[in-house]
Amino acid sequence: MNIRTCFFIAIRYLLGRAREGGRYLRGAAAGIAVSLVPIIVTLIVADGMIRGIIDRYIEMGTGHLQVFYHVSSELPDDIHERIRETDDVRGAWPERRGMGVLVGRNGRTGASVRAMDPSFWEDPGSLEYLEILEGTAFLETDRDMMIGKNLADSIGAGLGDTVRLMTIRVTADGSNIPRITPFVVTGIVSSGYHELDALWCIITHDIGQRILAPELSTSSVIVKINDPYKNADAMSWSLFSMFDAGVGVYTWKDLMRSQYSSYESTRQMLLFIMALIVIVAAVNVSSATSMLALERQRDIAILKVTGAGVKGISGIFLWGSFLTGLCGAVIGLAIGLLLGSNINTIIRSLEKGLSFFSGLGGGGEVTILDPGFYLQTIPIIIDWFAVFLIGCFTVLCSVIASWIPARRAGKLKPMELLRKN
Repeated sequence: MNIRTCFFIAIRYLLGRAREGGRYLRGAAAGIAVSLVPIIVTLIVADGMIRGIIDRYIEMGTGHLQVFYHVSSELPDDIHERIRETDDVRGAWPERRGMGVLVGRNGRTGASVRAMDPSFWEDPGSLEYLEILEGTAFLETDRDMMIGKNLADSIGAGLGDTVRLMTIRVTADGSNIPRITPFVVTGIVSSGYHELDALWCIITHDIGQRILAPELSTSSVIVKINDPYKNADAMSWSLFSMFDAGVGVYTWKDLMRSQYSSYESTRQMLLFIMALIVIVAAVNVSSATSMLALERQRDIAILKVTGAGVKGISGIFLWGSFLTGLCGAVIGLAIGLLLGSNINTIIRSLEKGLSFFSGLGGGGEVTILDPGFYLQTIPIIIDWFAVFLIGCFTVLCSVIASWIPARRAGKLKPMELLRKN
């Protein structure tokens, strides 16, 4: 019995009438399809959340690379100009970061002070993710300030209000003296991710150099390149080669190593848990193959009498399990991709529906993705290679699970089967 014959008999069993055993294979295919939907949706959501958070951090926080001067806390004045002249560099901006206390009309709170060139916020990458809630993102004078929405809410600062920033000045004898500098709020902004912009207090680089003590702050050059995901390592080495040993160059992967590893570990754990569901569904193919063999004992006996061997009979049921897994994988992947691609619409619809029923019971508005912890909108990222591997894994599990019942069916003796039937 050749492969083509086994293949067409397997198709007949899969698509045949329910009372002839086809219901078992189709039921197993449906189980596989249902099990694949959550793993594909999880993959899309996890990849989208990770990519969305990372993109916001590298475009508005760490940059694609950062250059530090280890010899002194002060960077050479022309270092960012030299970096900008390098091929594949999109921009370079000096930045000084420190901590301070911001005082508004309703209170005071700690703030992360970012002193940098205002042109950083005009970069296309920054503009893509920076949401200007009030005012403008352009700092015209050294007394202008942008603050994050959460910081503005906590101190009661509004557009045009005067706030006071308290920093520490270190004297020649090492004493710490408070310094208070007034600023005018010209912009209230958000990155779309709470943890990134919760303490943002943004001023110009010139005023930052004056009020942030070098001993209590860090200076660096934020660098952006054309493809941070592929070329960051190569550009890091290129920039390192330009300067002496006192300069350190770090990619966003180095700066966010622990955070990125945490995201990836969570993603892998979620996919592993979902994969267990797929394996359980694939094992059902084994039961379906066993039931099909019982239903088609007469067919097995006739094929054996006409010269079919153990391999031929086993091949029929292995092809059946392969087609069952393939059909279930195709259907499940298609539904999962459809739901995953529209996950934002689905979430918004669920929120509206749950809020409606919550309102009937006297409750408040229901939010599935709390903007304080999650992205407000999940980017749709489809890893086609991972989708392909999941499909292949599902089909392979289906074939392996049905190997034993297929071999058992191939070893059945025709005379005993004919006597029973």
